[in-house]
Amino acid sequence: MSDNIQSYQGSCHCGQVTFTATLDLATAVRCNCSICRRKGTPMIATESFQLTSGEDSLSRYQFNTKAAKHYFCNNCGIYTHHNPRSNPALTRVNAGCLEGVDPLTLECGLVDGASFTVVDL
Repeated sequence: MSDNIQSYQGSCHCGQVTFTATLDLATAVRCNCSICRRKGTPMIATESFQLTSGEDSLSRYQFNTKAAKHYFCNNCGIYTHHNPRSNPALTRVNAGCLEGVDPLTLECGLVDGASFTVVDL
């Protein structure tokens, strides 16, 4: 286990959706799939994600295979987290939603989501 793992509080812009997540900022990634290119935010994986308020304010967006689940606040529109298609049991949080974290300063890896095979349903 990494020494850099910490617990963070997170929220959308309006504060209706809040969560806690235990994660390592050094594992931040960007993805080049069609939706993540447009979101443009670093994402950080956590296996310890807990929604603390605002479940009724969350909307879910799914496309293509519908395996990935992208969540955003239906009041302010901020994307807070998602479960990726590559591992639906995993949660990745929007680094910009974490208290005390400047996502513009994070070194990020790349997830090549654009190369995933597109499946017609």
